[in-house]
Amino acid sequence: MKNVFPIAGILAGDRRTVARAITSLENQDETAYVIRAALAEHVGRAHVIGVTGPPGGGKSTLISALITDLRSRGQSVAVVAIDPSSPFTGGAVLGDRIRMGKHQADAGVFIRSLASRGHLGGLARAAADVIDVFDAAGFDIVIVETVGAGQSEIDITRIADTRLVVCPPGLGDDIQAIKAGILEIADAFVVSKADLPDARRTESELLAMLALRRDQSAAPPVLKTVATSGQGIGELVDWLAGRGQRGTRHDPTASQGVRKLLEKLIGADGFAKHVGLELVAASRGTATVRMRVGPQHINFNGRCHGGVIFSLGDTALGLACNSYGTIATLIDGQISIASSVEEGEWLVAHAIEVSRSRKVGSYRVNIMRGRDDSYVASMHGTVYLIDKPVQAAGT
Repeated sequence: MKNVFPIAGILAGDRRTVARAITSLENQDETAYVIRAALAEHVGRAHVIGVTGPPGGGKSTLISALITDLRSRGQSVAVVAIDPSSPFTGGAVLGDRIRMGKHQADAGVFIRSLASRGHLGGLARAAADVIDVFDAAGFDIVIVETVGAGQSEIDITRIADTRLVVCPPGLGDDIQAIKAGILEIADAFVVSKADLPDARRTESELLAMLALRRDQSAAPPVLKTVATSGQGIGELVDWLAGRGQRGTRHDPTASQGVRKLLEKLIGADGFAKHVGLELVAASRGTATVRMRVGPQHINFNGRCHGGVIFSLGDTALGLACNSYGTIATLIDGQISIASSVEEGEWLVAHAIEVSRSRKVGSYRVNIMRGRDDSYVASMHGTVYLIDKPVQAAGT
Protein backbone atom coordinates (compact mmCIF):
# COMPACT_ATOMS: atom_id res chain seq x y z
CA MET A 1 0.00 0.00 0.00
CA LYS A 2 1.27 3.44 -0.85
CA ASN A 3 1.47 5.87 2.03
CA VAL A 4 -0.78 8.39 0.29
CA PHE A 5 -3.89 9.93 1.78
CA PRO A 6 -6.03 12.90 0.61
CA ILE A 7 -5.19 15.19 3.52
CA ALA A 8 -6.82 18.10 1.69
CA GLY A 9 -10.14 16.31 2.05
CA ILE A 10 -9.78 16.31 5.83
CA LEU A 11 -8.90 20.01 5.88
CA ALA A 12 -11.92 20.73 3.70
CA GLY A 13 -14.16 18.86 6.13
CA ASP A 14 -15.19 16.15 3.67
CA ARG A 15 -17.10 13.70 5.84
CA ARG A 16 -16.16 10.57 3.90
CA THR A 17 -12.45 11.44 3.97
CA VAL A 18 -12.67 12.26 7.69
CA ALA A 19 -14.30 8.89 8.35
CA ARG A 20 -11.62 7.07 6.34
CA ALA A 21 -8.87 8.86 8.24
CA ILE A 22 -10.37 7.90 11.59
CA THR A 23 -10.62 4.26 10.54
CA SER A 24 -6.98 4.29 9.44
CA LEU A 25 -5.84 5.78 12.74
CA GLU A 26 -7.98 3.42 14.79
CA ASN A 27 -6.58 0.40 12.96
CA GLN A 28 -3.01 1.75 12.92
CA ASP A 29 -2.53 0.79 9.26
CA GLU A 30 0.28 1.91 6.97
CA THR A 31 -1.26 5.35 6.33
CA ALA A 32 -1.80 6.22 10.00
CA TYR A 33 1.66 7.69 10.51
CA VAL A 34 1.33 9.79 7.33
CA ILE A 35 -2.03 11.19 8.44
CA ARG A 36 -0.77 11.97 11.92
CA ALA A 37 2.31 13.78 10.63
CA ALA A 38 0.39 15.74 7.96
CA LEU A 39 -2.19 17.04 10.44
CA ALA A 40 0.33 18.17 13.07
CA GLU A 41 0.47 21.76 11.78
CA HIS A 42 -3.33 22.08 11.45
CA VAL A 43 -4.46 21.32 14.99
CA GLY A 44 -4.91 23.27 18.20
CA ARG A 45 -7.92 25.42 17.24
CA ALA A 46 -10.91 23.42 18.50
CA HIS A 47 -12.14 23.54 22.08
CA VAL A 48 -11.87 19.94 23.33
CA ILE A 49 -14.35 19.18 26.10
CA GLY A 50 -14.00 15.96 28.05
CA VAL A 51 -17.11 14.53 29.70
CA THR A 52 -16.50 11.82 32.28
CA GLY A 53 -18.23 10.28 35.27
CA PRO A 54 -19.74 7.03 36.49
CA PRO A 55 -21.74 4.64 34.30
CA GLY A 56 -25.40 5.58 33.99
CA GLY A 57 -24.73 9.16 35.07
CA GLY A 58 -26.41 10.74 32.05
CA LYS A 59 -23.28 11.67 30.09
CA SER A 60 -24.72 10.83 26.66
CA THR A 61 -28.01 12.62 27.31
CA LEU A 62 -26.10 15.66 28.58
CA ILE A 63 -23.92 15.71 25.45
CA SER A 64 -26.99 15.48 23.21
CA ALA A 65 -28.45 18.54 24.97
CA LEU A 66 -25.12 20.37 24.66
CA ILE A 67 -25.07 19.68 20.91
CA THR A 68 -28.55 21.17 20.53
CA ASP A 69 -27.56 24.37 22.34
CA LEU A 70 -24.19 24.71 20.61
CA ARG A 71 -25.76 24.24 17.16
CA SER A 72 -28.33 26.93 17.97
CA ARG A 73 -25.35 29.25 18.46
CA GLY A 74 -23.89 28.35 15.07
CA GLN A 75 -21.03 26.18 16.29
CA SER A 76 -20.09 22.90 14.64
CA VAL A 77 -19.65 19.93 16.95
CA ALA A 78 -17.80 16.61 16.69
CA VAL A 79 -18.24 13.87 19.28
CA VAL A 80 -15.81 11.09 20.12
CA ALA A 81 -17.86 8.55 22.07
CA ILE A 82 -15.77 5.87 23.75
CA ASP A 83 -17.94 2.77 24.03
CA PRO A 84 -17.24 -0.58 25.66
CA SER A 85 -15.97 -3.23 23.27
CA SER A 86 -18.21 -6.04 22.07
CA PRO A 87 -16.98 -9.34 23.56
CA PHE A 88 -17.68 -10.98 20.20
CA THR A 89 -16.37 -8.55 17.56
CA GLY A 90 -14.16 -6.19 19.56
CA GLY A 91 -16.05 -3.25 18.05
CA ALA A 92 -17.90 -0.45 19.83
CA VAL A 93 -21.24 -1.35 21.40
CA LEU A 94 -22.64 2.00 20.12
CA GLY A 95 -24.87 2.67 23.11
CA ASP A 96 -23.73 6.31 23.41
CA ARG A 97 -24.21 6.96 19.69
CA ILE A 98 -27.79 5.68 19.81
CA ARG A 99 -28.67 8.25 22.49
CA MET A 100 -27.39 11.05 20.23
CA GLY A 101 -29.08 9.67 17.11
CA LYS A 102 -31.30 12.70 16.50
CA HIS A 103 -28.22 14.73 15.50
CA GLN A 104 -26.94 12.28 12.88
CA ALA A 105 -28.59 14.08 9.96
CA ASP A 106 -27.10 17.47 10.93
CA ALA A 107 -24.21 18.38 8.60
CA GLY A 108 -22.68 20.43 11.43
CA VAL A 109 -22.42 17.42 13.71
CA PHE A 110 -20.14 14.39 13.36
CA ILE A 111 -20.43 11.56 15.89
CA ARG A 112 -17.89 8.75 15.92
CA SER A 113 -17.85 5.82 18.33
CA LEU A 114 -14.57 4.18 19.27
CA ALA A 115 -14.23 0.86 21.04
CA SER A 116 -12.15 0.98 24.20
CA ARG A 117 -10.67 -2.42 23.23
CA GLY A 118 -9.48 -3.02 26.75
CA HIS A 119 -7.55 0.26 26.97
CA LEU A 120 -7.49 1.51 30.54
CA GLY A 121 -8.15 5.11 31.56
CA GLY A 122 -11.65 5.55 30.12
CA LEU A 123 -10.49 6.26 26.55
CA ALA A 124 -9.53 4.40 23.39
CA ARG A 125 -5.89 4.41 22.27
CA ALA A 126 -6.76 6.29 19.06
CA ALA A 127 -8.84 8.97 20.83
CA ALA A 128 -6.19 11.72 20.67
CA ASP A 129 -5.60 11.09 16.95
CA VAL A 130 -9.33 11.19 16.20
CA ILE A 131 -9.61 14.51 18.04
CA ASP A 132 -6.84 15.88 15.83
CA VAL A 133 -8.74 14.81 12.72
CA PHE A 134 -11.87 16.65 13.84
CA ASP A 135 -9.77 19.66 14.88
CA ALA A 136 -8.06 19.83 11.48
CA ALA A 137 -11.42 19.36 9.74
CA GLY A 138 -12.59 22.66 11.23
CA PHE A 139 -15.02 21.63 13.97
CA ASP A 140 -15.40 24.36 16.59
CA ILE A 141 -16.09 22.00 19.49
CA VAL A 142 -14.89 18.42 20.00
CA ILE A 143 -16.64 16.59 22.84
CA VAL A 144 -15.05 13.41 24.18
CA GLU A 145 -17.19 11.06 26.24
CA THR A 146 -15.30 8.46 28.24
CA VAL A 147 -16.43 4.97 29.07
CA GLY A 148 -18.18 5.05 32.46
CA ALA A 149 -15.13 6.03 34.50
CA GLY A 150 -14.13 4.76 37.90
CA GLN A 151 -11.96 6.38 40.53
CA SER A 152 -8.67 6.41 38.63
CA GLU A 153 -9.60 6.51 34.94
CA ILE A 154 -8.30 10.00 34.25
CA ASP A 155 -6.64 9.80 30.83
CA ILE A 156 -9.04 12.56 29.75
CA THR A 157 -6.76 15.06 31.50
CA ARG A 158 -4.14 14.52 28.78
CA ILE A 159 -6.34 15.45 25.82
CA ALA A 160 -9.14 17.78 26.95
CA ASP A 161 -8.93 21.56 27.34
CA THR A 162 -11.94 21.49 29.68
CA ARG A 163 -13.05 18.55 31.82
CA LEU A 164 -16.64 18.12 32.98
CA VAL A 165 -17.24 15.52 35.69
CA VAL A 166 -20.87 14.39 35.67
CA CYS A 167 -22.23 13.65 39.16
CA PRO A 168 -25.69 12.03 39.15
CA PRO A 169 -27.75 12.04 42.36
CA GLY A 170 -28.24 8.97 44.49
CA LEU A 171 -24.76 7.46 44.27
CA GLY A 172 -24.70 6.94 48.02
CA ASP A 173 -21.88 7.02 50.58
CA ASP A 174 -20.93 10.63 49.94
CA ILE A 175 -20.44 10.32 46.17
CA GLN A 176 -18.36 7.16 46.66
CA ALA A 177 -18.57 6.21 42.97
CA ILE A 178 -16.78 9.33 41.76
CA LYS A 179 -14.41 10.29 44.55
CA ALA A 180 -10.61 10.06 44.70
CA GLY A 181 -8.69 10.83 41.50
CA ILE A 182 -11.69 11.50 39.29
CA LEU A 183 -12.75 14.49 41.42
CA GLU A 184 -9.36 16.13 41.19
CA ILE A 185 -9.44 16.54 37.42
CA ALA A 186 -12.67 18.56 37.15
CA ASP A 187 -12.82 22.04 35.68
CA ALA A 188 -16.54 21.94 36.48
CA PHE A 189 -18.91 19.53 38.19
CA VAL A 190 -22.26 18.90 36.53
CA VAL A 191 -25.01 17.53 38.74
CA SER A 192 -27.10 15.68 36.18
CA LYS A 193 -30.75 14.67 36.62
CA ALA A 194 -31.17 17.64 38.93
CA ASP A 195 -34.93 17.07 39.06
CA LEU A 196 -34.40 13.96 41.21
CA PRO A 197 -34.85 14.19 45.00
CA ASP A 198 -31.19 13.57 45.93
CA ALA A 199 -29.79 16.25 43.58
CA ARG A 200 -29.61 18.93 46.28
CA ARG A 201 -27.71 16.56 48.56
CA THR A 202 -25.20 15.75 45.81
CA GLU A 203 -24.69 19.48 45.17
CA SER A 204 -24.17 20.12 48.89
CA GLU A 205 -21.62 17.30 49.18
CA LEU A 206 -19.61 18.66 46.25
CA LEU A 207 -19.67 22.21 47.62
CA ALA A 208 -18.58 20.95 51.04
CA MET A 209 -15.69 19.06 49.47
CA LEU A 210 -14.62 22.12 47.46
CA ALA A 211 -14.75 24.29 50.59
CA LEU A 212 -11.77 22.32 51.92
CA ARG A 213 -9.51 23.57 49.14
CA ARG A 214 -6.85 26.03 50.16
CA ASP A 215 -7.15 28.06 46.97
CA GLN A 216 -10.83 28.90 46.69
CA SER A 217 -10.23 31.09 43.63
CA ALA A 218 -9.43 27.96 41.62
CA ALA A 219 -12.39 25.92 42.85
CA PRO A 220 -14.47 24.56 39.95
CA PRO A 221 -18.14 25.55 39.73
CA VAL A 222 -20.98 23.14 40.50
CA LEU A 223 -23.71 23.36 37.84
CA LYS A 224 -27.09 21.62 37.89
CA THR A 225 -28.75 20.36 34.71
CA VAL A 226 -31.78 18.42 33.55
CA ALA A 227 -30.73 17.39 30.05
CA THR A 228 -34.12 15.98 29.06
CA SER A 229 -35.79 19.36 29.54
CA GLY A 230 -32.81 21.61 28.79
CA GLN A 231 -32.73 23.08 32.29
CA GLY A 232 -29.30 24.50 33.08
CA ILE A 233 -27.83 23.62 29.66
CA GLY A 234 -27.67 27.26 28.50
CA GLU A 235 -25.80 28.26 31.64
CA LEU A 236 -23.34 25.40 31.15
CA VAL A 237 -22.70 26.40 27.53
CA ASP A 238 -22.25 30.03 28.60
CA TRP A 239 -19.61 28.90 31.10
CA LEU A 240 -17.88 26.79 28.44
CA ALA A 241 -17.84 29.74 26.04
CA GLY A 242 -15.99 31.78 28.63
CA ARG A 243 -13.16 29.26 28.80
CA GLY A 244 -10.16 30.57 26.91
CA GLN A 245 -8.27 27.28 26.81
CA ARG A 246 -7.69 25.92 23.31
CA GLY A 247 -5.21 23.37 22.04
CA THR A 248 -3.56 22.80 25.42
CA ARG A 249 -2.60 19.29 24.36
CA HIS A 250 -0.53 20.86 21.57
CA ASP A 251 1.12 23.58 23.66
CA PRO A 252 4.66 23.94 22.23
CA THR A 253 6.01 23.93 25.77
CA ALA A 254 4.14 20.73 26.56
CA SER A 255 3.13 17.95 24.16
CA GLN A 256 4.91 19.23 21.05
CA GLY A 257 8.03 19.95 23.04
CA VAL A 258 7.86 16.48 24.58
CA ARG A 259 7.46 14.85 21.17
CA LYS A 260 10.48 16.70 19.79
CA LEU A 261 12.54 15.58 22.79
CA LEU A 262 11.48 11.94 22.45
CA GLU A 263 12.05 11.95 18.69
CA LYS A 264 15.56 13.15 19.42
CA LEU A 265 16.10 10.45 22.04
CA ILE A 266 14.83 7.54 19.94
CA GLY A 267 16.74 8.88 16.94
CA ALA A 268 19.96 8.66 18.95
CA ASP A 269 19.19 5.14 20.22
CA GLY A 270 21.24 2.73 18.16
CA PHE A 271 19.45 -0.35 19.48
CA ALA A 272 16.02 1.12 18.68
CA LYS A 273 17.23 1.72 15.12
CA HIS A 274 18.60 -1.82 14.92
CA VAL A 275 15.30 -3.35 16.05
CA GLY A 276 13.22 -0.97 13.90
CA LEU A 277 11.27 0.94 16.54
CA GLU A 278 9.24 4.05 15.62
CA LEU A 279 7.76 6.72 17.89
CA VAL A 280 4.03 7.05 17.20
CA ALA A 281 2.75 9.46 19.87
CA ALA A 282 4.05 11.26 22.93
CA SER A 283 3.00 13.51 25.75
CA ARG A 284 4.35 14.11 29.20
CA GLY A 285 4.40 10.79 31.03
CA THR A 286 3.30 8.70 28.04
CA ALA A 287 4.82 7.32 24.85
CA THR A 288 3.59 5.02 22.09
CA VAL A 289 6.13 3.06 20.03
CA ARG A 290 5.55 0.55 17.25
CA MET A 291 7.51 -1.97 15.20
CA ARG A 292 6.92 -4.43 12.41
CA VAL A 293 8.09 -7.97 13.15
CA GLY A 294 10.67 -8.97 10.54
CA PRO A 295 12.70 -12.13 9.92
CA GLN A 296 15.49 -10.79 12.15
CA HIS A 297 13.09 -10.82 15.11
CA ILE A 298 12.05 -14.47 14.79
CA ASN A 299 13.27 -17.14 17.23
CA PHE A 300 13.98 -20.84 16.54
CA ASN A 301 10.28 -21.65 17.03
CA GLY A 302 9.27 -19.33 14.20
CA ARG A 303 7.73 -16.68 16.47
CA CYS A 304 8.80 -13.19 17.56
CA HIS A 305 11.57 -13.41 20.16
CA GLY A 306 10.46 -12.50 23.68
CA GLY A 307 13.49 -10.27 24.06
CA VAL A 308 12.29 -8.18 21.14
CA ILE A 309 8.86 -7.75 22.73
CA PHE A 310 10.54 -6.72 25.99
CA SER A 311 12.76 -4.25 24.09
CA LEU A 312 9.69 -2.67 22.48
CA GLY A 313 8.03 -2.23 25.87
CA ASP A 314 11.23 -1.10 27.54
CA THR A 315 11.79 1.59 24.90
CA ALA A 316 8.25 2.94 25.26
CA LEU A 317 8.67 2.98 29.04
CA GLY A 318 12.08 4.64 28.79
CA LEU A 319 10.74 7.41 26.59
CA ALA A 320 7.70 7.99 28.81
CA CYS A 321 9.72 8.31 32.02
CA ASN A 322 12.33 10.59 30.40
CA SER A 323 9.66 12.85 28.85
CA TYR A 324 10.07 15.39 31.66
CA GLY A 325 13.54 16.22 30.39
CA THR A 326 15.37 14.78 33.38
CA ILE A 327 17.10 11.40 33.56
CA ALA A 328 15.07 8.36 34.61
CA THR A 329 16.61 4.90 34.66
CA LEU A 330 14.92 1.52 35.00
CA ILE A 331 15.65 -0.28 38.26
CA ASP A 332 13.01 -3.03 38.03
CA GLY A 333 11.03 -4.30 35.06
CA GLN A 334 8.65 -7.23 34.68
CA ILE A 335 6.83 -8.48 31.59
CA SER A 336 4.02 -10.95 31.07
CA ILE A 337 3.61 -12.29 27.52
CA ALA A 338 0.24 -13.84 26.75
CA SER A 339 0.34 -14.42 23.01
CA SER A 340 2.84 -15.38 20.33
CA VAL A 341 3.49 -13.04 17.42
CA GLU A 342 4.29 -13.96 13.84
CA GLU A 343 6.46 -12.33 11.19
CA GLY A 344 4.84 -9.42 9.38
CA GLU A 345 2.64 -8.30 12.27
CA TRP A 346 2.74 -4.79 13.71
CA LEU A 347 3.19 -4.43 17.47
CA VAL A 348 2.28 -1.24 19.35
CA ALA A 349 3.50 -0.47 22.89
CA HIS A 350 1.75 2.24 24.90
CA ALA A 351 3.50 3.33 28.10
CA ILE A 352 1.69 5.42 30.70
CA GLU A 353 2.71 6.87 34.02
CA VAL A 354 1.08 5.31 37.08
CA SER A 355 2.80 7.45 39.72
CA ARG A 356 5.84 9.69 40.04
CA SER A 357 7.43 11.07 43.19
CA ARG A 358 10.62 13.07 43.67
CA LYS A 359 12.88 10.03 43.31
CA VAL A 360 10.84 7.09 41.98
CA GLY A 361 8.36 6.58 39.14
CA SER A 362 6.04 3.69 38.27
CA TYR A 363 4.97 2.95 34.69
CA ARG A 364 2.88 0.33 32.93
CA VAL A 365 3.08 -0.70 29.28
CA ASN A 366 0.41 -2.42 27.21
CA ILE A 367 1.68 -4.17 24.07
CA MET A 368 -0.98 -4.88 21.45
CA ARG A 369 -1.29 -6.08 17.87
CA GLY A 370 -1.67 -3.16 15.52
CA ARG A 371 -4.30 -4.79 13.32
CA ASP A 372 -6.96 -5.32 15.99
CA ASP A 373 -5.59 -4.08 19.33
CA SER A 374 -5.59 -7.62 20.69
CA TYR A 375 -3.53 -8.10 23.83
CA VAL A 376 0.02 -9.45 23.47
CA ALA A 377 1.88 -8.50 26.65
CA SER A 378 1.97 -6.16 29.61
CA MET A 379 4.93 -4.72 31.41
CA HIS A 380 5.48 -2.85 34.63
CA GLY A 381 8.58 -0.87 35.44
CA THR A 382 9.97 1.13 38.34
CA VAL A 383 12.43 3.91 37.53
CA TYR A 384 14.86 5.94 39.60
CA LEU A 385 14.82 9.68 38.91
CA ILE A 386 18.03 11.68 38.69
CA ASP A 387 17.98 15.46 38.85
CA LYS A 388 20.05 15.95 35.71
CA PRO A 389 18.89 16.92 32.20
CA VAL A 390 18.47 14.05 29.78
CA GLN A 391 20.68 14.26 26.70
CA ALA A 392 20.73 12.27 23.49
CA ALA A 393 23.93 10.33 22.83
CA GLY A 394 26.53 12.45 21.09
CA THR A 395 25.10 15.82 22.22
